Amino acid sequence: MKAIQFDAYGEPAEVLALADRPVPEPGKGEVRIRVLASPVNPSDLLYVRGHYSGVEPRFPAPVGFEGVGIVDALGPGAHGVVVGQRVAAINGQGGNWAEYAVLPAGSSLPAPDGIPDEQVASFVVNPASAILMVRHVLAVPRGEWLLQSAAGSELGRMIIRLAKRDGIRTLNVVRRRESVAELEALGADAVIVSADGPIDEQVRDIAGREGVRYAIDPVVGQAGTEMFRALHEEGRMLVYGSLTGEPIRVGEDPRDILSGRRTLEVFWLGYWLPRLDDSGFYAAGAPAASQLAQDIEALMRDDVLVTSPGRTYALDEIGSAVAEAESAGRHGKVLLTAAS
Repeated sequence: MKAIQFDAYGEPAEVLALADRPVPEPGKGEVRIRVLASPVNPSDLLYVRGHYSGVEPRFPAPVGFEGVGIVDALGPGAHGVVVGQRVAAINGQGGNWAEYAVLPAGSSLPAPDGIPDEQVASFVVNPASAILMVRHVLAVPRGEWLLQSAAGSELGRMIIRLAKRDGIRTLNVVRRRESVAELEALGADAVIVSADGPIDEQVRDIAGREGVRYAIDPVVGQAGTEMFRALHEEGRMLVYGSLTGEPIRVGEDPRDILSGRRTLEVFWLGYWLPRLDDSGFYAAGAPAASQLAQDIEALMRDDVLVTSPGRTYALDEIGSAVAEAESAGRHGKVLLTAAS
């Protein structure tokens, strides 16, 4: 089969390559899927660069944490899906950028009828992150301000729509002025451009001098530092990415750490998914993962947690796919397809 792999950490366009690999056989409790499509997510590219904690590659390493496919074979003891069934495939060790992939049966979620492949391909990572961060980890109350950076990303747009549905006001940080009108049309309550001045000053001009109680940031660096300064004295901020690769500087100003009880936390979906049953986020009596999947499906059908479709590339176009995924002003999620 054809599969994308990399032999060492580096820039994705330089180290990712198409290779011929044996078609994998599912082991105990595993299934094999014939991959239909897999998105190019920021987490995939951070992984290739060596900036993604929690998953250690064994070189030559496969890539692709998410996707949609058809169950092709079952290993001994695998249950919950059947051969020929369409599934959303969460591949915690990577491997969905290929014609076939093997993963635990429990990581193959039956795809809801009527939802197209390009939505099922991105069924978990962004939608689950939006729900868990906004509704459960931060548990943002109705009427409160939620500050977020990278608001023009696919996840940022989902958060805007979800917050609007839940009665939460969003204050959104973007780099491109062209994004302001687009996000306002989605339901953003306020949009600020980072180049117009320090984020914390702009935030306090809108939300009040006390600052905001809730913030979400995948950028870190100077943007994350200024967002932390924008927090209320009892504010909480989740960091779920590191797009700049630079640190948040907490304590540059003594007022940041010598007053109040501001909290800076890390959100990693890979931490929360296996702990959902013990998290208290969902009612006892049914698997929490099933309840989360039901929430995602309902919100996807209501056009809240939908992914904007972008360009589709074949596996042998991986260089172009990566360049498109990281291009400024891109619209929609880039997909890789193994279809001939």
